[in-house]
Amino acid sequence: MNPIPDYGLDSYKGSGKLIDKIAVITGGDSGIGRAVALAYAREGANIVISYLNEDDDAQEIQKAVHQAGRECILVPGDISQEGQCKRIIDTAVEKFKRIDILVNNAAYQGKQVSDISELDHQRVEYTFRTNIISMFDLVRLAIPHMPKGSAIINTGSIQAYDPSAEILDYATTKAAIVGFTKGLADKLLEKGIRVNAVAPGPVWTPLVVASFEKSKNAAFGSHYPIKRPAQPRELAPAYVFLAAGSDSSFVSGEILAVTGGKQTA
Repeated sequence: MNPIPDYGLDSYKGSGKLIDKIAVITGGDSGIGRAVALAYAREGANIVISYLNEDDDAQEIQKAVHQAGRECILVPGDISQEGQCKRIIDTAVEKFKRIDILVNNAAYQGKQVSDISELDHQRVEYTFRTNIISMFDLVRLAIPHMPKGSAIINTGSIQAYDPSAEILDYATTKAAIVGFTKGLADKLLEKGIRVNAVAPGPVWTPLVVASFEKSKNAAFGSHYPIKRPAQPRELAPAYVFLAAGSDSSFVSGEILAVTGGKQTA
């Protein structure tokens, strides 16, 4: 990508908000997930990163986590499959005995289309399996290992509120994540687990160049009030806030918009 996304390697400074916490982050090899992994490590957390197959990217963020003095376990594989979701949770529990933070961040966003007829059954099913069904699986498997005071943070999108027809399958899953977050938050408070989501606006990540034509990439984010896309590092503080009980102990069921000034309601 040109420019290379900035995930905070030279700028994020931790302050000990997540000392010795155990965080599982899906899609942690690049984009928002990578920025969150770095921030969490510099706040003192040990990290389990789930990713599809981008080994070089995953090893790069693993190195950054190690340089922060924290442990980082990599778990490659396709989270559209229930067995892979189980493998992720089992790996975290076997290594660290518990999970304090679950960040459901991984997502599939296919190529933009000009007509809904191009969104065939196979693509739509895969998008839903990756983006929302995996969240059900990961949460269901993780909850027994999450102590009181834990946090679940889902990655939504401005697409839940202002959907683009060109990626309607993706946008629809992001709307589903809003409902999932609110309903789950209500139920899990009785277990002492807070559930929230971050709704990013345009963010300069590999999803952008994978989905849109080059001509659209050049203007990406320019129609938002701030007139540019966010860098991944600009999303990480929102995930730190929602993970740190010292900061967000009274916050659950919230969809935290980081949208470049675009209204979500």
